Amino acid sequence: MDTKSTSITSLHIRKKLELFLSYWKIILLCLFIGLGVAFVYLRYATNVYLAYATIKIKDEDQSKKIRGIEGTNSTGGLFSDGTNKIKDEIAIMTSRTILEKAAKKLKLNILCFAQGNVKEVEMYKNPPVKLSFFESDSIIHKVDTIFYMKIKSPSEFILFNQPVKSFSKRDENEGKNYAFGDKINTGFGGVVFTPNIGAYAPKVGSDLSIVIKPLSTVVYGYQQSIVVTTGEGSSIITLELKQSNLQKAKDILNQIIEEYNDDVLLDKENVIKVTSEFINKRLNVVSQELEEVDYTAEELQKTNKLTALDSQADLYLQSERNNEARIMETANNLKLIEFLQAEVNDENKASDLLPLNVIDNQNVAQVTSNYNELVSQRDRILKNSSEKNPIVIKLNDEIKAQKENLQNTLSKMQESNQITLNSLNREDARIRGQLYSAPAKERQFRNIERQQGIKESLYLYLLEKREESNITLGMYSDNAKIIDKAYSSNIPVAPNVNFVYLAAFMLSMGLPMGIIYLKDLLDTKIYSKDELIELIKVPYIGDIPKSSKKEKLIGRVDYTPKAEAFRIVRSNIDFLLKNVENRSKKLFVTSTKAQEGKSHTSTNLASSISFSNKKVLLIEMDIRVPKILKYLDIDNLNHKKGLTDYIVDKSIKPETVIVNHPSNEYLDILPSGSIPPNPSELLMNERVEEIIKYAENKYDYIVVDTSAVGLVSDTLLISKFADMFIYVVSVDNVDKRQFVHVAQPLYEENRLPKLTLLLNGVKKGKKGYGYGYGYGSTPNKKKKWYNFFKS
Repeated sequence: MDTKSTSITSLHIRKKLELFLSYWKIILLCLFIGLGVAFVYLRYATNVYLAYATIKIKDEDQSKKIRGIEGTNSTGGLFSDGTNKIKDEIAIMTSRTILEKAAKKLKLNILCFAQGNVKEVEMYKNPPVKLSFFESDSIIHKVDTIFYMKIKSPSEFILFNQPVKSFSKRDENEGKNYAFGDKINTGFGGVVFTPNIGAYAPKVGSDLSIVIKPLSTVVYGYQQSIVVTTGEGSSIITLELKQSNLQKAKDILNQIIEEYNDDVLLDKENVIKVTSEFINKRLNVVSQELEEVDYTAEELQKTNKLTALDSQADLYLQSERNNEARIMETANNLKLIEFLQAEVNDENKASDLLPLNVIDNQNVAQVTSNYNELVSQRDRILKNSSEKNPIVIKLNDEIKAQKENLQNTLSKMQESNQITLNSLNREDARIRGQLYSAPAKERQFRNIERQQGIKESLYLYLLEKREESNITLGMYSDNAKIIDKAYSSNIPVAPNVNFVYLAAFMLSMGLPMGIIYLKDLLDTKIYSKDELIELIKVPYIGDIPKSSKKEKLIGRVDYTPKAEAFRIVRSNIDFLLKNVENRSKKLFVTSTKAQEGKSHTSTNLASSISFSNKKVLLIEMDIRVPKILKYLDIDNLNHKKGLTDYIVDKSIKPETVIVNHPSNEYLDILPSGSIPPNPSELLMNERVEEIIKYAENKYDYIVVDTSAVGLVSDTLLISKFADMFIYVVSVDNVDKRQFVHVAQPLYEENRLPKLTLLLNGVKKGKKGYGYGYGYGSTPNKKKKWYNFFKS
């Protein structure tokens, strides 16, 4: 960027800065108002606190108190299948079921507020008044109402239908008196208000509001406000909740974690209960069968008098004993497989869960554990969803596949054990055939004894499994390990004091500055010399500051900024017209339109020149709307004739129509005279040139007040007589586009000789463009009281 561009940019920034500084009072006022509003807002705004709680979702093995017992152990864990099940746990944790239990436990649908003049404060932990209902919870949890009360005494209160109005006293006659403990009938049944005691007792004269909300609305609100976050692949969960009452936020988060743990424990223990019920049912069946076998053996011994069986044990070969042990084990396995198949194929069960570890087979245990885990996960999701949920549909498919896998496994095991049993039976028949000498009755008894051993073995096995199930029932711990209970920094997160004040500061500064900037951007008026000379490259003769209407004319001894400004203009004119000698200098004053200070400029310019002891003639050539005599305050002179009369009547002499100023011997005035019907044609008369030539040799300066060139052509008709045209531009009056449209062609075509620009009505500091005038002291001017202390 070159030096010129940098200079232009710097100048532009400085102008904008000066523009804003010119409105410093308004900006400062907006700043005070903005900060005041922020202060009032912070004073009466309700603080909002953020509570945190951090937990870790434990794996299946981690949630057991005793790891050594295999029981319902599964080889997989919470994350064993590679899927992110933490999201499922988060969904369960924030489900309506969990939140509803927490809301009921903490009674979040019943709120108590103490009303102040501006805002109300929730009395959460120990409300001054407690509410009891006669109807059931199912009805109360749907109620949506508010009780407004005023504590009249420690034993009485007044109930109102409407809340108390801020900054006003409530008329007690509008309410109804009740005593604490009275039954109050409402649309949803009777209610009873009871006061708290001690430090939490209701204060006499205080206004309270008891709000009862539908439980579903409360639960939905907390579903939206509770934020649960976790890292990718992490089992650490952070719960966040914003509330106006910090203790309430902590209690809610802690209660949600507690309800979640209870729900998960209930799901896990349901699996153990199903297993125990299955084992108890099988024990009853095996116990009856064992009794029947024992009774048969007893009857056989009595009938055949077989009392010395022990002495005959040496008849049996060791191989037979081993073989029979294997037969009992295999028959036992077949029976357990049969029981488990019946359980798997039972479609009328209350639960889809299957008993675990009934058969001592690792493959069956793994398949059954995976099956139960899928069923538990599906049932938990169904608590807050439906069968059409895509996740539920996917889980049902997986459950069906696991069930078919289990059925196939059991069928293969049954076939394998049956083949083994047949082989063992054939081997047993072969061995028994070798014992041909054994009595047939003993062999019959031996068969019964073998059945008796099988039943006893199965019965003992089931007793062992039942004991393991009972132990497992109490071995699970909470699924969510609490890392940090609900806590908070006790610093409100809303409203943020620094942010509110910063926002108030930026808004109260930015809004007025933005309006000022936009107004300046859209403003097409002219305010400064720089703007004027940027529009048209015409010599600039000076600017006149704005003054009060009482100070229309400058004085001979005058040190006001306006008087100094006209002296500067006078000096600039002399410099520009220094080549005009031996005759008067003719100064024509015009403007774009009316009301730009053309006559004001002509009058004061003529006066300023005359104060330098120069003979001046002020001609009022704006014959359409003459104002010169009024400005000079001499319109009451008995002088009826003027310029128009001179032009029309050739018998009138110039000295007849020229008037001398009563208090200024150096200033003469040629009034406009009678207002003609044809001013343009009149100004084309040769008599205009005659009177100007007459004045050329008699006066040092001729100041002509002409018509506005943007409205009529009068000025152009007489422009040839001018030595200089002073084009008056009024600040904040003429549009830039109109000015350029009128002045540019006149200057380029030289239709207004020696055209110069004069800016009128400049305001000090207006839009950052102000000029100071005056130097020294004004004689006889009274000082303000605060200036007496200045030297």
